Amino acid sequence: MKLFRFRDNGNVKPGIVDQSGISRDASSIVSDWSGESLSDNFIKSIDNSKLSDLPQLNAVDYAPCVGDIGKFMCIGLNYSDHAKEVGMDPPAEPILFMKATSAVIGPNDNVEIPKNSVKSDWEVELGVVIGKEAKYVSESDAENYIAGYCVINDLSEREFQLEKGGQWVKGKSCDTFGPIGPYLVTRDEVGDPHNLNLWLELNGKKVQDGNTNTMIHKVFFTLSYLSQFMSLQPGDVISTGTPPGVGSGMNPPLYLKSGDKMRLGIEGLGEQTQNVS
Repeated sequence: MKLFRFRDNGNVKPGIVDQSGISRDASSIVSDWSGESLSDNFIKSIDNSKLSDLPQLNAVDYAPCVGDIGKFMCIGLNYSDHAKEVGMDPPAEPILFMKATSAVIGPNDNVEIPKNSVKSDWEVELGVVIGKEAKYVSESDAENYIAGYCVINDLSEREFQLEKGGQWVKGKSCDTFGPIGPYLVTRDEVGDPHNLNLWLELNGKKVQDGNTNTMIHKVFFTLSYLSQFMSLQPGDVISTGTPPGVGSGMNPPLYLKSGDKMRLGIEGLGEQTQNVS
C-alpha cells in the first residue's frame, strides 16, 4: 500500500494510492499518517475494495509522507562502497546521529543552500518509518515494528559536519536538508529492503547508482541496535545511509550551487525532484 500526504489550500491531508494506481484523498478514513495510524492494525483495517470511492486527486503537491516525526535518526557510513570512496574504514557498529526535524520538507520542495555554506552535498537514502513503539527489540522481531519505507535525501554540509568539531548533527540539520517521500510504502509491498536499487541525478547526470545490498548494517539489525539505546515511537524515521557517488567523494569534490537540480529515487518507492537555491 502506498500512503502519502498532500497540501490542499494551506492544509496537509492524508492520501492513498488505490489498486489501480490512482491517488485518492484519504481524509475521510484517517486524520493523518502519523502515530497510531501507522500501526499494523490500522493499516490492515483499511478496506482496499472501497478506496475507489474516495475522491480522486488529479494533481498532487506532496508534503512529507509522515506527520509529527518525533525522531529523525541517521546511520553514517553504512554502505561499504561509500565508506571506501570517502577513505574511511567501515564501522564495526552503526554510527548514529540525529537530524533536526525542522529540516524536513516535501519530496519536491526547493532545497536552500545555508548561509556560509561551501560544501553542501547530496545523499539518496532508504528511510524506515516506525509503526509501533520499539524498545529492546530483537533483530529477528524488528521487521514487525516497521510501518514502511520511503525515499530520503540526507543533504549534508560537509564543512559544518566534518571541519567544525563536535558532532555531525550541525552539518545535517540545515533547513530543507531532509526531503522525505513522496510515498510511505508499507513493508508488505516492499518485501526485502536489502535488494533495492537507489540512484540520484544532478543536473541530468547520474552521480549515485547503488543497491541496498551493500549496506554494512542491515535494516533489521539497525532498528534492533537503536532500540537498545532509546525507545522508538510510531512515526520516527531512520535514514539508513547512502551508496557511493556523493560530491565529497569525487576528485575533485563537487558541491551543490544555486540553480542545480536533483532527481532521485528508490525502486518501488517513488522519486523526488528538488531545485537548489
